[in-house]
Amino acid sequence: MLTHFTPRSSNQKTGPIPVSTSSSRTCSPTCPFRGKGCYAESGPLALHWSQVSSGSRGDNWTVFLDKVRAIATGSLWRHNQAGDLPGLGNRIDPVKLGQLASASAQARGFTYTHKPVIATPGVPAEVIKSNRQAVRSAVKAGFTINLSGNSLAHADRLAKTGLPVATVVPGDTTTPTLKTPAGNLVVICPAQRMDDKTCANCGLCARTDRSFIVGFIPHGTGAKRVNSIACVTK
Repeated sequence: MLTHFTPRSSNQKTGPIPVSTSSSRTCSPTCPFRGKGCYAESGPLALHWSQVSSGSRGDNWTVFLDKVRAIATGSLWRHNQAGDLPGLGNRIDPVKLGQLASASAQARGFTYTHKPVIATPGVPAEVIKSNRQAVRSAVKAGFTINLSGNSLAHADRLAKTGLPVATVVPGDTTTPTLKTPAGNLVVICPAQRMDDKTCANCGLCARTDRSFIVGFIPHGTGAKRVNSIACVTK
């Protein structure tokens, strides 16, 4: 599998920061948005992602890590505008994730994952445990991995791990903050609320010391399908 590195993103939401794209083979089969509203499966990003997934675009892992190491000290960058952490399907490759965290040590790297880290139907407990340990080690090394919540209730379960969490929220959300069923604070992505905000001048998702969950309002052509999942209360 190849991984693509873009030194300067042209995406209006991320702003001009480095971003990467991983093969769709890294995506977890348990992700409820796979084929059902995932923003990366439509629009210009979908074409780019398909080329990375087919192996016609991108770099091998060693070359990719070299590019990550070359990111300027202190610079914000996003791993995976599409795709997930290294490893096929549900499994995280702990060795490669450790290498990525090490390569990104001088920068402010962040990403999101749908790889299962809490009890998930059909996923062996040993996979869950290994994934959780791998994520925890990477976060401790300074590489921020946000566990991706499918709803506010799911975000509550993820938050119990003590790891950073981001989640989709109901599409009719209009307030800058809200609370989960368990009372956890959710701060809506500033880039979705303010025209002058991008990942480049925000950085909330890159913070590991935050005491709140970052929320995302469903967007893109699959917003209705994502919203139907985000509104689940269990």
